Amino acid sequence: MMRLSPAISCCIMAVFILAGCTDRSFSPTVPEALDIGQPKTIFAATTRVRLENGNYGPERSDQLDLLELTVSIPPDHQPGQLDFGYANPDPSSEFTMAGRQMLANMGDLNRRVAGELADYKPNERDITVFVHGFNSTQAETAFRAAQLSNDIGIPGATIIYSWPSQGNPLGYAYDGDSVLFARDGLEQLLRNLRPGQSNRIVLVAHSMGSQLVMETLRQIEIKTPGWSKKTLGAVVLMSPDLDVEVFRSQMNRIDPPPEPFIVMVSRKDGVLNLSQRLRGTHNRGRLGNIASLEEVSDLPIQVVDTTDYADTAESGHFVAATSPAVLSILKSARQSAAAFDRETNPLQRILPGRLVIDKADEAVKVTLADTYQQNVYRGEDR
Repeated sequence: MMRLSPAISCCIMAVFILAGCTDRSFSPTVPEALDIGQPKTIFAATTRVRLENGNYGPERSDQLDLLELTVSIPPDHQPGQLDFGYANPDPSSEFTMAGRQMLANMGDLNRRVAGELADYKPNERDITVFVHGFNSTQAETAFRAAQLSNDIGIPGATIIYSWPSQGNPLGYAYDGDSVLFARDGLEQLLRNLRPGQSNRIVLVAHSMGSQLVMETLRQIEIKTPGWSKKTLGAVVLMSPDLDVEVFRSQMNRIDPPPEPFIVMVSRKDGVLNLSQRLRGTHNRGRLGNIASLEEVSDLPIQVVDTTDYADTAESGHFVAATSPAVLSILKSARQSAAAFDRETNPLQRILPGRLVIDKADEAVKVTLADTYQQNVYRGEDR
């Protein structure tokens, strides 16, 4: 029988007790929050069951529901912070749900997204589809997407795909099954989005959501070879909770893959370390905490190593979203996807300061070193 260390066991129990005291699935709609905070539109597609109170819980639904959400971002929000109050939010200091509107069908969603894109310059009309990870509720995912969009300055429209996570730190097995259940819903969303001729779909996933994204792209490619490369402008996997060998088999089916195809990793990711133990594979790293580029050297991907920022990030399992320094780096790079070129050093000509660049066969690794933070802030001050 697998044994967890006392520290890990106590940490899990503390989180479970805290979560048990709060209904994380419920977040009230507070329209007056917009008198205080900054509005951000987040579109949602979900295979969760709708509750009587209008929120969405952890149960699975065969129906794909579509919504337009309005999130109020607190006026004093700092990059990397994500505070919310569940049933009793304070709009002056916490992310708050200010509006919910059901959409009738994909045609309705595409029209609303087109209206959102019209507010941006032609070269900024991207559609970012964000797929959350383990232990997430729909409201939390909307808040996280709003935070990332705000902090990085993501242009265009943002859509969350909210799959039926249990929203419970002990729901790992349930969430793993839900990932498989949710593939068809994500395929339905991606196949029916109409970004327009000049717009890109950027697919972003966190943690266990990376497994969902990869499985969905794999099943699409089986039916329609070349679809991913033709349709997607970029794929970004943040802290992917994914077996490396499984990832390689998925990538072999997605051939050629979209470009850029970015994997953000950290060797100090405690959640992925725990995932290894829960799966009985403590000697084998997950994709999100690989120790060496050699493990994926044959794959045409760009690996961004954020290890040096893990200790100062609010979440070591989501450094890209909770480290102010990494957010600053991403903000400066957001319009430069075309610069990912395996013939040159990726990111080298689009970011201030120095980067540590490694190449191994097809893969490219970019290491954000701890001294890089000073270069980023100096660049912002100019």
